[in-house]
Formats: sequence, structure tokens, C-alpha cells
Amino acid sequence: MATTLEQIAVYLDERGWQYELDEKNTRIITGVYADHIENFLIVIQLDEDGEFFKLFAPQVLSGIQDHPHKDAILQTMLCISWETKMLQWEYDPSDGEIRAIIEFPLEDSQLTERQFNRCLSGLIQIVDDVAMPRLKQVMETGHDPGDEDMGERLLLTLQEEAPGLLDVLEKAMEARKKRGTFPSEN
Repeated sequence: MATTLEQIAVYLDERGWQYELDEKNTRIITGVYADHIENFLIVIQLDEDGEFFKLFAPQVLSGIQDHPHKDAILQTMLCISWETKMLQWEYDPSDGEIRAIIEFPLEDSQLTERQFNRCLSGLIQIVDDVAMPRLKQVMETGHDPGDEDMGERLLLTLQEEAPGLLDVLEKAMEARKKRGTFPSEN
């Protein structure tokens, strides 16, 4: 019960998208207009006779193997992977290409239209709206602007994982301030 390119083509037809079906390489090539990527190509590929699904944007960034901020760029990519769902980054050290990818095994299941649309929308939104502005700034400055938001991300995680804990912490901090032993006052 493997997924087929024809099935995925129907999903793209439902969206009204143009694409190129490359049956020889078991992939579909399409693209989208984006705000932060000049040529946002998208490759949809099936491996293992349709039992493994890949959706990726090739050459999101290229030529970073000799970039002065290479370490910061790669670290930022890892941070973005940590902070988001599904999206991973791949780096080809031979030419410095960076691609964004979502991939997973289907095994004995078919890829549903809902799953496909979530992956496609997620890839586009995360890469264009979140990652590229951040990565471009890292390429220019060597500094990840996402680091500045770490405290807020931590608070959001606490709020999700332990509802009510932030209120308890806030009250404890206020009580400590009233006693005059708050660490920042030393």
C-alpha cells in the first residue's frame, strides 16, 4: 500500500499548483513565490518504492563552506530544528549547499492529503518566514537573533509543560524581592 507520485500529483492539482513529474527519479519538482528566497524550489520525492517520503527545498543557502560565520550558521540551523516541528537541515560539505527537509517513513501506510498539506505548508512557512530572515542576519553579523528570544521560548515551554508554574514562580520572585534578597539586587 505504498504512496505514488500520481497520488501526490492529485494533491497538488487540488491546490491548483504547477509541477513537473519526474517519474525516472521518483520525484515531483515544484516551487512557490516567497518573500525571503529568490528561487524557492520544492522537491517531493518517494524512495523505497513509495514507502519513504521526502519533501525538501534544495539550495536554500549555498557556498557557506568558506563563509566567515559558517559555525554560527550551522548552529542556528540546529537551533531552528530544535525549535520547530518536522523540519530538519542538511549540509553538503562538498559544495556548501544547505537544504531544508521533511522526511519520514510511510512503510505500509499511504500519505494522506492532510499530511501532505501540513508538510508542504510547514516547509514553506518555516523556511521563508522563520529561518531565512534569521539565517541571513547570521550570515551578515555572525550573531543569531534567535538567542535573544531564548528566555521567552523557555517561558512558553514552561507554560505548555507545567500550566500554572509561571504564576507560582512570579509570586515566589515577588516574595523574595519584598524580603530584599533578590539576587539581582546584590
